[in-house]
Amino acid sequence: MIFGLVLVVGMLLAGAAVFMAKNFIGDQQSAVAREKQLLADTGGLTLVYVVNKAKNYGDPLTQDDVQRIYWPMNALPEGAFEDGDLLFPKDAKDPRYVVRQMEQFEPILAVKVTAPGEQAGLSGAIEKGMRGFAIKVDAADFLQPGDRVDIYWTGSSDASGSEITQRIETAVKIIAVDRNAKATIAAGEIQSRTMTVAATPEQVGRLAQAQATGRLVMSLVGNDQSAVSDPTQIKVTTKDINGDTTAAPVAAVEAPEACFITVRQGGVASQVPIACTN
Repeated sequence: MIFGLVLVVGMLLAGAAVFMAKNFIGDQQSAVAREKQLLADTGGLTLVYVVNKAKNYGDPLTQDDVQRIYWPMNALPEGAFEDGDLLFPKDAKDPRYVVRQMEQFEPILAVKVTAPGEQAGLSGAIEKGMRGFAIKVDAADFLQPGDRVDIYWTGSSDASGSEITQRIETAVKIIAVDRNAKATIAAGEIQSRTMTVAATPEQVGRLAQAQATGRLVMSLVGNDQSAVSDPTQIKVTTKDINGDTTAAPVAAVEAPEACFITVRQGGVASQVPIACTN
């Protein structure tokens, strides 16, 4: 009886062990399959440096402002920093500065920060032969550095004082924006702000004259190449908005025919009306 009891208990324990081993092996195989699928989807993971809080243009970038997180290798932006010694060289005495606004946990890219010790400025954003020109315009909050805009001028064109709106520049590149605090404005709100554009010396002259004689407004240009090179001249007056309100000329009314005779009395001549006859 004891031998039979031991045999039954042993068989039960062996069955339980086989069941547990089967489940363990199945879980391991599932984990390996998930890992292989993740590797295929992401190309593997790598550690990159990101900012741990929002950084604005001109802010210094210190080691307290960054942290490392895992990032998919097949979606790694060009210029991302994976090596801390490249981001913060040991021989650098001064910090890097932010040249493009970054949000929390956004990867730090080489194009978004200056070299160590280099101040954040606009010189690097201006192409050869171009000039940076700051203009005060009515513009929406969604305009960003790098966008291209058409610039419209509104002002008086003649001594009559009537105003016109005319496009004076096409596809001008914005290189800097006087950004207000996000908490104080609504998204897309139109506000008077200062924006710096890259322009030729001739364009700078036109913009300076337009700014001194009227108001300027910017309109965002899309990525369509035909919109960038659109040569169409645009000029709008109040009549174009309300329609031609000029009164039609009044036809001249002919006066009825009158006939007179000349009568002299005491040497004084006077005209007396009479009925006209054929």
